[in-house]
Amino acid sequence: MKGGIGGALPAKRRWKGFVIAVLGLVLLSLLVPLVFLLGLHNGFHSSGLTTAQQSSTSNGVRVYSRHSTAKNGNQSEGDESRHMDDLMRRLEPTFSKDIRENFVGEAENKTAGSPLLDGLPKERSRANVLLLCMLPLRISKALTALLCWMGCPKNAQEQMIDQKLTKMEAVIAQAKACRVDCSNVDKKFRQLVDLTEDEATFHMRQSAFLYQLAVQTMPKSHHCLSMRLTVEYFRDPSPDIDQSLAERHLNPDLHHFVIFSNNVLASSAVINSTVMHAKESESQVFHVVTDRQNYFAMKLWFSRNKYMEATVEVLNIEDVKLDNNKASTPIHLSLPDEYRVSFHKVDRPSTTEYLSVFSHSHYLLPQIFHSLKKVVVLDDDVIVQRDLSDLWGIDMDGKVNGAVQSCSVRLAQLRKFFGNKRVDETSCAWMSGLNVVDLVRWREQDISGRYLKLVKEMNSEEAVTLRASLLTFQGEVYALDDKWVLSGLGHKYGVDIEAVKNARVLHFNGKMKPWLELGIHDYTVFWRKFVDPENQFLSDCNIN
Repeated sequence: MKGGIGGALPAKRRWKGFVIAVLGLVLLSLLVPLVFLLGLHNGFHSSGLTTAQQSSTSNGVRVYSRHSTAKNGNQSEGDESRHMDDLMRRLEPTFSKDIRENFVGEAENKTAGSPLLDGLPKERSRANVLLLCMLPLRISKALTALLCWMGCPKNAQEQMIDQKLTKMEAVIAQAKACRVDCSNVDKKFRQLVDLTEDEATFHMRQSAFLYQLAVQTMPKSHHCLSMRLTVEYFRDPSPDIDQSLAERHLNPDLHHFVIFSNNVLASSAVINSTVMHAKESESQVFHVVTDRQNYFAMKLWFSRNKYMEATVEVLNIEDVKLDNNKASTPIHLSLPDEYRVSFHKVDRPSTTEYLSVFSHSHYLLPQIFHSLKKVVVLDDDVIVQRDLSDLWGIDMDGKVNGAVQSCSVRLAQLRKFFGNKRVDETSCAWMSGLNVVDLVRWREQDISGRYLKLVKEMNSEEAVTLRASLLTFQGEVYALDDKWVLSGLGHKYGVDIEAVKNARVLHFNGKMKPWLELGIHDYTVFWRKFVDPENQFLSDCNIN
């Protein structure tokens, strides 16, 4: 450590010596111009003038007369003028004559009032101005030398610029060397566009397939619920209903509701919403018509869940005995059919309307319920928000089917769709969901026989139910007020929430049913209010 410190001391001394020398040079460069400016150089003349002055002042007394002073002064001024001219020739910059004259003239004008130059001859004034202008140049040169000696790289910024220019030249040269063929680029972009379009088409088809699969397939949680209820039914069969309830099922004086469904949860929500808004729930009887696969699950569910004072009956449509049915012809449950009708016009944008109509099972109503005169048919995708007892007081003027009409679709627009059948062009299409059916008039008009005849006459399988239903009930539909039902909640976005709240019946017709994950969230909240999330079976199957 000591040796290291001792070795560093001489270097410090050398450093200090260089710094002192440079500072001395800087001070000297500052003092020399000041000497010329202040006129201190007057005492330092040429050799001839110096000897003459020494001889005249050797006696120690200097006496000047008026004439001798002027003579000596003229001689001294001439020598000084020649000296200044020689100095200016050696120090003047390499500018043109015109620029020098203008520059010196401007400098003389600006320094005319300077106290340092006041009273000096013109030649001396010009020399002093020149020295004053060169003073900053001398200082900058001295400082530049000091900085370079202390280790600052010379022209550092210029070197960086040179490096960047070199790199830029290399990039430009490389770009010029790469030849681009526009036709190849065009082909490449066209290939990318084609691949992107093919990929988009594939994803659209896949999305449509998965959408249809999600709509037509029962959710896993709902399948779990049906299986759990079926197993529980055979493990602990529900007791038989008493005779008093059986009599209520056949009493024509009560308000009878019919629901065709294979969904336990959906039919339960319909019944729950209806009885909760009923003024007299004890007068209500619900008939749930299902198939053999879901019969036992529904049997257990509705036997263990009470709906105020209302009565619920579960029927298996496969066990129904029909008068004109052959033993070899099985009966299957069919739910209300939904159709999408699109109209394409040249001068207007295309429009699409959704219609839901009766299925084949609905035309068995008079035979299933022999003793009943009037029923209200509800789809399992509706929610009731008002009392429905007023429906039994409506006089339908001898009509069979009381339904809400959709006059955005008229039978005249579907003339080609019906073929050569006669159509009342002023009639509107009607909707299922909430229908008041007069079974007495149904039997008198033989609506079921008329429907079966039309189905046999239609060779095409496309939309047979829609065409046959619209033609069967032509002239037999009583138009209910539009305020009764708000439709389209299963396919239409942007419905006013206030309108949804104020509607008497909400119809979720469309593919986005409220019990599916595809359901529109803004509307499904009105359906979920009538599902008990604390039910043990729902919790076990993760239905919330």
